[in-house]
Amino acid sequence: MRTTAEQYLRQVDAGRRPDLPETTAGTLRLDVRGDGCTDHWYLTISDQRIHVTRAADDADLVVRADRSVVDQMVNGELHPGAALLRNELTVQGNIQLLMLLRRVFPGPAGARHPRELGRAALARRGRGAAATGEARP
Repeated sequence: MRTTAEQYLRQVDAGRRPDLPETTAGTLRLDVRGDGCTDHWYLTISDQRIHVTRAADDADLVVRADRSVVDQMVNGELHPGAALLRNELTVQGNIQLLMLLRRVFPGPAGARHPRELGRAALARRGRGAAATGEARP
């Protein structure tokens, strides 16, 4: 089942997010257009935490997009950088914060971190070598 941006942003946990860089801090405002109005979501990012409010305050980065575009980003179906290059969203301010959206949003269903995949592959290879009696280099 697809999650909308509103559903996701309403339930964002303010706890520590180890996937966010420790040194990154800033404010990001999402202006989500749809149904003839614009919803404003204000994200404050610091100390690997995200605090979300509904505000149209000034931010380090303002991202404007249609609701369908933001919903696709929330569901991992659209990369923020690709959306920018296709003019599906506009930005104003510190564009470096745009790449944080990849880490703020959950990504595609069933996606796994590359390190998890690497560890699983190493574990399988180790079990295979042990079963055949091969020595590992």
